[in-house]
Amino acid sequence: MQSLSVETTMALPEAEAEIRSQLSTVGFGILSEIDLGATLLAKLNRSIGNVKILGACNPQFAYEALTTDRSVALLLPCNVVLDVTDTGTRISIPSPEALLPDHPELTLPVTDLLMKALSAIGNVVVQ
Repeated sequence: MQSLSVETTMALPEAEAEIRSQLSTVGFGILSEIDLGATLLAKLNRSIGNVKILGACNPQFAYEALTTDRSVALLLPCNVVLDVTDTGTRISIPSPEALLPDHPELTLPVTDLLMKALSAIGNVVVQ
């Protein structure tokens, strides 16, 4: 899946605090959070390491998208994945353009804001 990501030397708790702050700066709030690593360990007694998913939403863009195409609700909230690496934490967000290619009028402004939030942490890689 195409994503926007940044790697940082920050530990997961610091990286999480930073991405929360940067997303807030560009108008996104966090609606949900899932400690995926802890959940899978508790449910399956199997470890995938420290992985956390934040459900981010910009209310204005969500409203505009939903009034254009109700099926956009399938993509909300926007997942922000924090994954511990050998050198710190990778923060990844699915590319809005890849998820909703037929509506660049909706996805380009969202991508710009997400890029701004990620760029405040480090060099963004689109993959």
